[in-house]
Amino acid sequence: MAIGVDIEDISRFVDKSPEFLDRVFTDLELEYCMKYSKPESHLAARFCAKEAVIKALTALDIKNVALCEIEVFHNENKCPQIRILKNLDKKIAFQLSLSHDRTKAIAFVTAEEQ
Repeated sequence: MAIGVDIEDISRFVDKSPEFLDRVFTDLELEYCMKYSKPESHLAARFCAKEAVIKALTALDIKNVALCEIEVFHNENKCPQIRILKNLDKKIAFQLSLSHDRTKAIAFVTAEEQ
């Protein structure tokens, strides 16, 4: 099992360019975040999740997964989940926790080979 964690200032995600958003986030993620009056909190949390996933995958010797190939979505219980949008050589199970307050967002990820 491998872990990854990341924390970001939410203010970094205010008024990001459409080019940045399209390069980092999937359409599903942008649709979810933009429905809120302050999408920057949700964007920051998802960015943290993507960075944490990359750290965990690197610990499992899986490299070359881009931010836009990692998608955060919610399952039927409205719990955040990770989906990798490219074919990996290994099957990986992820657990994800997201949180944010007024100024910071954080994500914690575990990744385990199946």
